[in-house]
Amino acid sequence: MGDIALRGQGRAMFAKGGTPAWQRKEGKSESGGLNKKGIASYRAANPGSKLSMAVTTKPSKLKPGSKAAKRRKSFCARMSGMKKRLTSAKTANDPNSRINKSLRKWNC
Repeated sequence: MGDIALRGQGRAMFAKGGTPAWQRKEGKSESGGLNKKGIASYRAANPGSKLSMAVTTKPSKLKPGSKAAKRRKSFCARMSGMKKRLTSAKTANDPNSRINKSLRKWNC
């Protein structure tokens, strides 16, 4: 195997199981989104990525206009639109679907 094959995502893929942790169950949080291991593997596979943890603070506790409040608002708008347009009725109504879990986690 040459040096080129181990650059970028290749390192994460060959480390364990063939796929990076953020694509497997062990990198995902039960309550929706990625856990710390998943975020670390995503950053390793995508150098320069600015992926960060979910904003799980209640909206009433966030300072209006703060960086966290803006991230939360943007995420909720984007994912609510995806739920509306890009999921089946079955997935949209399933409380255990990944999209519904993540929307709950972000307090959308």
